[in-house]
Amino acid sequence: MREGGEVLWRCRERVIRFGSRPLIMGILNVTPDSFSDGGRFMTPEAAIGHGLTLAQDGADILDVGGESTRPGAAPIPPDEELARVVPVIEGLCRVWRGREAPLIAVDTRKAVVAERALAAGASIVNDVSALTADDGMAAVVRRYQAGVVLMHMSGEPATMQREPQYEDVVREVAAYLDGRVADLCAQGLDRETLALDPGIGFGKTLDHNLQLLARLDVLVRQGRPVVVGVSRKSFLGKLTGRETGERLAGSLTGLVYAAMRGARIVRVHDVRESVDAARVLAALDGEHTT
Repeated sequence: MREGGEVLWRCRERVIRFGSRPLIMGILNVTPDSFSDGGRFMTPEAAIGHGLTLAQDGADILDVGGESTRPGAAPIPPDEELARVVPVIEGLCRVWRGREAPLIAVDTRKAVVAERALAAGASIVNDVSALTADDGMAAVVRRYQAGVVLMHMSGEPATMQREPQYEDVVREVAAYLDGRVADLCAQGLDRETLALDPGIGFGKTLDHNLQLLARLDVLVRQGRPVVVGVSRKSFLGKLTGRETGERLAGSLTGLVYAAMRGARIVRVHDVRESVDAARVLAALDGEHTT
């Protein structure tokens, strides 16, 4: 729904009204095996400290994840995922109690993890399965009126990069996400709580990723905030020949490109540099349009 042409995103008590730059969602992986930063922030203390650094660097949202969804990753038991993410969310909320702070998202496909994370203070559920992996997820997010990121993924993380095929990747991804919005609204979710993510790198080839980014306007026209994550992903390595830790320039270029095509939220590892890029883009775009 739009008010005066404005796309709103409702995340529990907070209503996000987007400005001239995309929001920066900082990645906080509490995992041993994520493709870029796995194992770096495995203890609650290390993860909380990194979260505070990302907030100081300008993150608008912190995305806390306890299960890797990189290509080839295997699922983990709910208890293990809970033990990783809940202490981190609780710790961040204790530090920020009563202060203006970034929103906290939980990156999970499990209803029990989402419920415990929301009870601990998270406001957003970022679900790579678009709320299809767990039958209880829709009821949890409806009960909390949480913000939701619905992502398109072909298959499961363990198998998604085994020769993904589409007749028209943009049309098929857009139709899938539009269908998920319709289904969830029919289940009682508020449309204004839903955001869309085309799932760059999740069951897509290099060409699929490039097509989705080039035609991002197709998703934008569906009237919900679009989330894009390109940070350090393998398609950037294919384009540049750079290893994972050397893809900052490619990541920032992808961020700017996505923002220029209407992405409202960008999911990144390098928050400080991404905030700078987003601010410069907003200033240049404002100068161009005034």
